[in-house]
Amino acid sequence: MLIDNHNRVINYVRLAVTDRCNLRCNYCMPEEGIAFSDRKSLLSIDEMKRLCNILVGQGVDKIRITGGEPFVRKDLMKLLAYITKLEGLKEVSITTNATLIGPHIEQLEDFGINSINVSLDAITPETFHRITRRDQFELVRENLMRLIESEIAVRINFIVLEGQNEEDIYEMLEFQRKHDVRVRFLEEMPFNGGSRNFRNLNWNHRKILEHIRGRYPDFEKLPAPLTSTSVNYKIPGHTGSFGIIPSFSRTFCGSCNRLRVTATGDLITCLYGKPVANLRTTLRSGLHDSFVEEALVRAVGSRAKDGFEAQDQFGPIFGSSMTSIGG
Repeated sequence: MLIDNHNRVINYVRLAVTDRCNLRCNYCMPEEGIAFSDRKSLLSIDEMKRLCNILVGQGVDKIRITGGEPFVRKDLMKLLAYITKLEGLKEVSITTNATLIGPHIEQLEDFGINSINVSLDAITPETFHRITRRDQFELVRENLMRLIESEIAVRINFIVLEGQNEEDIYEMLEFQRKHDVRVRFLEEMPFNGGSRNFRNLNWNHRKILEHIRGRYPDFEKLPAPLTSTSVNYKIPGHTGSFGIIPSFSRTFCGSCNRLRVTATGDLITCLYGKPVANLRTTLRSGLHDSFVEEALVRAVGSRAKDGFEAQDQFGPIFGSSMTSIGG
């Protein structure tokens, strides 16, 4: 079992399989993209299988596959076929932009994938195109509807972007009125690959909730696990539900149970801190699995108390892009 220096049990890992993405969301990276990693720098599927084995052996029981866009990676299904059979791993989930997932939905059901988060910051074609700089809305909507009709639990991650998509908040709530999805509204984060300046946050979690209350005054708070990053609510008469994630305010750090591993093997113990080790180097060294285990134990043994302390320790990392950090 992995327990950090603040007595938090670490049982959840977000594993990025690529840093590439086929969209160019303006809050994530410049229109021309970023300097993506070369293929040799990425963890291989066999290296990720080995790493997942080690992690599960240390008590990790939830793995979320992220990117970039995970389905850009052609051999992703080989990894999923393997890790969904790991004894002790209770949950395998995926975060995707839903552009490339269509051909794989039935197989994902067969694998027993627990949940899929669809990153979707607009519910109208015009807003989608303005944010993503791509004309893929109809494809995303089609795949989203197919996922909702499947046996996989579906959540929509909607980052509230000042001056860009506020008008879609109510439209998204109307969508979950009709469909069994949980829409999570996230505060914007400053990891945009240098695409623009990030000075302050106007649409914080309180303002998002008050904005929703203006149209839907009667909602109730839902119970959630202690480790949940989302505060969840239900509007009477709605099929789905909604939540709010204070990703920039960082109010949930005290119960953080997660690590991130980037596509190149960097181990990140806090989103607002820099990598503390590179597991690819250890995995390729020919050394026994115990050396990877020791690297993980050392990393969690010196975690920052919260995202603010991590930011103070490591200095600003806001020039990074979420696609390279790991979704």
